[in-house]
Amino acid sequence: MDKTVADLRKDYTLQGLSETDVDPNPFIQFQKWFDQALASQLLEPNAMTLATTTPDGKPSARMVLLKDFDDRGFVFFTNYNSQKGQELAENPQAALVFWWAELERQVRICGHVEKTSQNESDEYFRSRPFNSRLGAWVSNQSEAIASREVLEQRLQELQAKYANQDIPRPPYWGGLRVIPTQIEFWQGRSSRLHDRLLYTRLEDGTWKIERLSP
Repeated sequence: MDKTVADLRKDYTLQGLSETDVDPNPFIQFQKWFDQALASQLLEPNAMTLATTTPDGKPSARMVLLKDFDDRGFVFFTNYNSQKGQELAENPQAALVFWWAELERQVRICGHVEKTSQNESDEYFRSRPFNSRLGAWVSNQSEAIASREVLEQRLQELQAKYANQDIPRPPYWGGLRVIPTQIEFWQGRSSRLHDRLLYTRLEDGTWKIERLSP
């Protein structure tokens, strides 16, 4: 065993999390924590791990950026032909993890995944910088390519083509919404006795809150 790695540890002492602290609505609670992450000027506070699986259970995970959330769910955008897009088309279940180390907080989200509306995808696509919109056309995401030059050459071609034109959204690119069935808020505590409060959506649409053992 690598002693250097095994000896890495931190005692979490910033805050606690009790049932009386949290909002009955997990989306409101997430908004509170997200606002605090923004106020703390964390690097990429909207970065989240997205975990997916193939139909036969082979998992994969990667970092993506949260671009919208409300009481319908948590939205990110991607190429639908990418690995994550194909896996979610075949098995529309996903897990998200936010890790805000400076606040000693983690949020875990599990749920069903659906595409956003075309209007939502169009609206967000139009808000992206010029080269980011072109990038959606340049990249056949997750496919093997011969070299970096392939991308750069394609980008230059599209920059010339759309120099004075609106860039349409690719038909294979858009939003995905994770509609949660469970959301867990984790606050680090001393002696590894962390606070974990789990929200579970009930059949009537309300949420049950339970404390989990760390």
